[in-house]
Amino acid sequence: MREFEKPTIFVSRCIEHKACRYDGSIIGSAFIKKIKPHVNIITECPEVAIGLSVPRQAIRIIMENDVEKLVYSMTGEDVSEDMTTFSANFLTELKKKNIHGAVLKSRSPSCGIKDVKMYKGTGRVSSLTKKTKGYFGKAFLEYFPELAVEDEGRISNYQIREHFLTRIYTMAAFDKVKAGQSMKTLVKFQSDNKYLLMAYHQANQKVLGKIVANHEHKPVEEVIEAYEEVLRRSFVNPMRQGRNMNMLLHLFGYFSKELNKDEKAFFLDRMEDYQNHKIPYSVPLSIIHSWAIRFNNLYLKDQTIFEAYPKALIDVNDSGKGVDK
Repeated sequence: MREFEKPTIFVSRCIEHKACRYDGSIIGSAFIKKIKPHVNIITECPEVAIGLSVPRQAIRIIMENDVEKLVYSMTGEDVSEDMTTFSANFLTELKKKNIHGAVLKSRSPSCGIKDVKMYKGTGRVSSLTKKTKGYFGKAFLEYFPELAVEDEGRISNYQIREHFLTRIYTMAAFDKVKAGQSMKTLVKFQSDNKYLLMAYHQANQKVLGKIVANHEHKPVEEVIEAYEEVLRRSFVNPMRQGRNMNMLLHLFGYFSKELNKDEKAFFLDRMEDYQNHKIPYSVPLSIIHSWAIRFNNLYLKDQTIFEAYPKALIDVNDSGKGVDK
């Protein structure tokens, strides 16, 4: 069984931590509840941090003279500058703590990363049709452009959740490479993650291979720094079916001589089922994993593609929203 390094993630404090929303409530999240024992968590409530009370008058984003402002929804008191200053100071310090991901409050005027309502003004007025990002959420994305950042609504989707977990555990594992400053450790990391990288970004997987080869004989610290830059970019976008199929067929090739005709036909039929959206990607992947164990293929048994994050965090429940086919 694979041993995992503990990632560090930021979580909006109102999600499963403290009743600090404007109405004095707390947000429940099955995902955060489940992941708590497996990660290190940093929390904060930006609204409370700038001095807003609990409970409090709700705040909202309004458009005034083509400028977005963060104000109290009824009185119109402007807290834009306070939130901007806090965000800059807090995120500058957070950058020093080497976090691997974040889960922010969805649609919040402070923490939201998308689909935040923008209003025409204060009082009982309708929102504009345009959506925006929360003040703190927008700053968070700017400070951490290649970090795994989601909200508690989106992460209820299976594919989004799987992508998030894969990213934070891959980058946490890479921290061990950085700490060791060893070419041997880097080569092992590249080898173990070959097929995970192929599924996410085949072109970058080859680029990373060239960086590891280090034909220019650069110092190890330069090689690791260059590797990390490309590695982070490789996981920005989620897996896609076409890349998955290509990766699965590469793995299938390892067993072309060991399998009989019926076994090969069975696997290729499952690949067709996957292509036609009749079964999930995990089915053909599990078949290949069973062959790696059956034929004791030591190289493949170490591949992180078969266990990208702890099994305890596997949850097939799905909101049905945001699925990429």
